Amino acid sequence: MRLQSFFCFIVIGIPYLGYSQGKTAVFDMVTPHVRVSIFYDKSECTLDSIAAHLLAGDIESVTGYLPPVYTDLSLAKDNIIVIGTCRSKLVRSIGPAADSAGLAGKWECYSIKLLRSPIKKVNKALLITGSDFRGTAYGVFSISEKIGVTPWYWWADATPAKKAALSLTITDTLSLPPSVKYRGIFINDEDWGLQPWAAKTFEPGTGDIGPKTYARVFQLLLRLKANLIWPAMHPCTKPFYHYAGNIRTAQDYQIIVGSSHAEPMLRNNVGEWNERSMGPFNYLTNRQKVYDYWRSRVEESSRIGKVIYTTGMRGVHDGAIEGVKTPAETVPLLERIIADQRELLRTYVNKDVTKVPQVFTPYKEVLESYDAGLKVPEDVTLVWPDDNYGYIQRLSDEKENARPGGSGVYYHISYWGRPHDYLWLSSTHPALIREEMTRAYRLNDRTLWVVNVGDIKPAEYDLQLFLDMAYHIQPFLNSAYSRQHLETWVSRNLGSRPAKAISGILWKYYQLAFERRPEFMGWSQTEPTTPVQRTAYNHTCYGDQGQRRIDAYDSLERRVKALRPAIARDKAAFFYETVYYPVVCASLMNKKFLFRDKAFLYAGQGRVSARYFDSLSTAAYREIAAQTAYYDSGLAGGKWAGIMSMHPRNLPVFQAPEGHFQPAAVQEPWRALPEEAADSLSSGGQQQALPVFDAPGERHFIDLFLCKDVAVSLAVRATQPWIKVSAERISLRPVGGQSQTRVWVDIDRAKLPAGMTARASVVIQGAHRSQEFTVHALGGDPAAGQNFEGFIGKNGVLSLYAGDYQSRTNAGDEHWERIAGLGATGAAIEALPFTLEPHEAGDLSAEAIRKHAAVCYTYRTRYPGVVTINLVALPTFPLNRHFELRCGVSLDDGPVTVLNFRTFGRSEEWKQAVLSNSLSRGIKGLPVGKGEHHLKVYLIDPGLILDRIIIAPGGLRAFYGLLPETRNIRR
Repeated sequence: MRLQSFFCFIVIGIPYLGYSQGKTAVFDMVTPHVRVSIFYDKSECTLDSIAAHLLAGDIESVTGYLPPVYTDLSLAKDNIIVIGTCRSKLVRSIGPAADSAGLAGKWECYSIKLLRSPIKKVNKALLITGSDFRGTAYGVFSISEKIGVTPWYWWADATPAKKAALSLTITDTLSLPPSVKYRGIFINDEDWGLQPWAAKTFEPGTGDIGPKTYARVFQLLLRLKANLIWPAMHPCTKPFYHYAGNIRTAQDYQIIVGSSHAEPMLRNNVGEWNERSMGPFNYLTNRQKVYDYWRSRVEESSRIGKVIYTTGMRGVHDGAIEGVKTPAETVPLLERIIADQRELLRTYVNKDVTKVPQVFTPYKEVLESYDAGLKVPEDVTLVWPDDNYGYIQRLSDEKENARPGGSGVYYHISYWGRPHDYLWLSSTHPALIREEMTRAYRLNDRTLWVVNVGDIKPAEYDLQLFLDMAYHIQPFLNSAYSRQHLETWVSRNLGSRPAKAISGILWKYYQLAFERRPEFMGWSQTEPTTPVQRTAYNHTCYGDQGQRRIDAYDSLERRVKALRPAIARDKAAFFYETVYYPVVCASLMNKKFLFRDKAFLYAGQGRVSARYFDSLSTAAYREIAAQTAYYDSGLAGGKWAGIMSMHPRNLPVFQAPEGHFQPAAVQEPWRALPEEAADSLSSGGQQQALPVFDAPGERHFIDLFLCKDVAVSLAVRATQPWIKVSAERISLRPVGGQSQTRVWVDIDRAKLPAGMTARASVVIQGAHRSQEFTVHALGGDPAAGQNFEGFIGKNGVLSLYAGDYQSRTNAGDEHWERIAGLGATGAAIEALPFTLEPHEAGDLSAEAIRKHAAVCYTYRTRYPGVVTINLVALPTFPLNRHFELRCGVSLDDGPVTVLNFRTFGRSEEWKQAVLSNSLSRGIKGLPVGKGEHHLKVYLIDPGLILDRIIIAPGGLRAFYGLLPETRNIRR
């Protein structure tokens, strides 16, 4: 016997979420001497049969052996797997151990036990018992994951590793109840992905998202331990109830069917309300038609079971309710509508309407009506929406938490609407999802969580993360778990060897997108749609912000391209779908716009290279098209044809860049411009000094470039030995990127002459002309020789990351807590705990605020003057109606200024905040002296998340996003 032929694959207990453990033993499934078989109870439900056969298929996908599936235990021998609920006669027949599982009356729990010789001819029985049908399925699919079949084996081609033999280390397990009762997805905006793929590729017989597609969706949900679907509902898709097979499939898979916030009583208004024949969707003027419309669906669904009814009313397609204009008019109408809907439920579903699952979602303008006094019945679940961009607008207060119906969350990781869609790539940061959903859990919003997942692809990881939290939240309560969860997910789907590198790439991908999503790089908006503009990244200051972002994406591209050949062939499709395509295409989208910025800027400066950067922008667009074409045709043998579009809604951001930037006419054959030079030709050439060298390690650049199609040789010379240049001899040629170069200038501080200020020059000579740039360097490190801990200002400017405070003072339970991975800085701080009492206006005196928890930032500056202090927070919302989003700020124990970060409605401020994931509040005109200072930020309202602080004199040059952190001295 050769080892490689009969290698025994033993899974050593992967740490699955949410269970208690007992004894451990080995269970052979496929070996040279054992072939496992599977048994289920045919008297229970179809899902048991589905789960049993799927498990058999999973074992076959790993070993090549397809276990037989039986319902008659008399056929049992050797090692068997038995599945069923704790009520199953078949389960109970194999031994008394099944009766002590502790499952009776629990919601969606399962136990796994290994029994020795439970019945005649059987050596070992792996018993998977559910408290209910879904609980059984969750237990079955937990075994699938243990053998290496992940939930994404089909939806993302995560092919399991092949093994000649298979044995499991089984630990007796009793799962915990799910953290959230109802957990699921909303398929939405499916026009450019799921619907065309289903209609043309996967389910052409139906020509739509139909039973075959939903069977795959439901299987994914069960493997992710979810239980709820809000079906696709756009005009391109026929309503869920149009196909009888959809309903049967949901029943077979035991999936609970609901409908979106805009679709009361399980109706798909877009596809089912015909205004021509039925009149307006207006309950004031057309009540009977609307009532009958709801009644027929309630009557139909009452025979189906396992549904959740959306109550209330909005317009036909996600619009405001018709017939009323103000909350005062809307409130009595909605209360009447809800009362009528509940009467339908009493008549056709259950006389005790409180036993019928119902939800009410105060989405968009409905929240205004709720706040105006709308009375929602106590047994109806309140579902709080986010703002469509990942920030939950409201959570339950103490009174709402006392409602028997409980509450939940409707969350987005994909969105169509203003200020801009993000339907193409999935880029909501895992740390933000974790923060918002753990916040909801801590505030007891635990009855229903549903996530708008768009087309499912390419949101695989964010969907897994959301549903893992909904199923078992406890590990996520520690913010450090976010990165561990991502690495574990990569490891399970791609293997442990590349997991660390790949999860690092994905984390950086999310981090870059947090500053600006790929779909937002055009600086355009929609509803109404506006044309693309130049980005707000500064290409001449701060070391060239635009280039720094290009370089960051270049690094990610190089890393994924280097990894791709090393990925096993059977993992290649998964790697492409979940890593390569989103990372590379996000990079290309950024380059399309950032290179276009440079082409525009450089044309104005007379650079020949403008044409080159114009071509790079166009090439980036073409490469997105090429990668998408491969995704849509060549990937996985054409399996996903039609699933990926690079231009959903054909918004301007997705179009080819308008180019043909021609350089302005310049007499000189070459020019040189230093960092911080103005953009225009008229003033750009007049800047003859580099920025002042203030801090150790600081460096600045000079751009040398051709203005005519000639070749030029240049010499770069520093007039003092304390100046270092990155190149002394340069050749420029009018070919592509060779027509310009960047020389970096550094200071050797050990060679600086004594005194505070040194001055010299960098001289560039060539082609019968020269340019000279003055270099000012400030000597004497402000921290040298002193026991100083804190930040050192650079030219009077400080960029402080909120998580890097020098000291923290708590006040009882009040504290600022660093949240790992959150924010543009990756270490934002949050005001906690959420259980604090709301502060009344009288509590906002300086004396009262100083008694609250605070963080302190110590810094030193050379310069006296007047500064502005800007605090940048994440655009979260107050926890509930009783709170604001305030903090107190004091410099050097001076007056306390209260800043409030609350935004309202869909204001322009809110739009810019969600596009940038940041919201700034400032204090202007603070006089400060040179030397050491202490900035304190006091906690007022819980839930405020601070990301960074900018302290600067007037005239700070424009920038976008995150500035590099100021030097921080730590002792």
